[in-house]
Amino acid sequence: MNLLFTYITSGGVISTLVFIWLSVYFMITVWIWISKHMTLNSWEKVEKKSLETLLRGSKNIKQDSILRNCLNANTTRTSLDICKSVAEKKSTSYLSMLSVISSTAPFIGLFGTIVSILNTFNQLGDAQTASLTVIAPAISEALVATAAGIFVAIPAYSAHVLLKRKAYELMSLIQREVDLLTSDDAFLYE
Repeated sequence: MNLLFTYITSGGVISTLVFIWLSVYFMITVWIWISKHMTLNSWEKVEKKSLETLLRGSKNIKQDSILRNCLNANTTRTSLDICKSVAEKKSTSYLSMLSVISSTAPFIGLFGTIVSILNTFNQLGDAQTASLTVIAPAISEALVATAAGIFVAIPAYSAHVLLKRKAYELMSLIQREVDLLTSDDAFLYE
């Protein structure tokens, strides 16, 4: 922790900007993870109940199911597939942001490291003597930015994969509902 504080205070404007950028990325990752996880969990419960109702032979879909808005006197498989597509878009929203964060955070950290190393060598060029005892701590401080970038990328990537899987499971439930709704031609009012 002391190394991080030393890096930020002695690193200059670029180092500060790198850590601000990575901090914002980390906060966005946590926000997306928490909000999407809660949303997808509650949505999945609704669709599970709706599917169970359909499996028991009821012709009514749960009121809060995403497919409920698509059911009317002119319902067809195509209209249900369109509703499913809208649901898929909604369930995977913000996943691209997590993908961007997980792929760019290490590069932002690396940029901070390179700038810090350049500053270190610039300062060493002005000094009369340069030894390993002077260079090693400066390089070690510079590597903090790379570590911070990786620290941000790992949770972003993990959240992306877990939320993508959750969205896939939700879409599987909705697809089963569509299949059940379209298996009975009389129900579709065609």
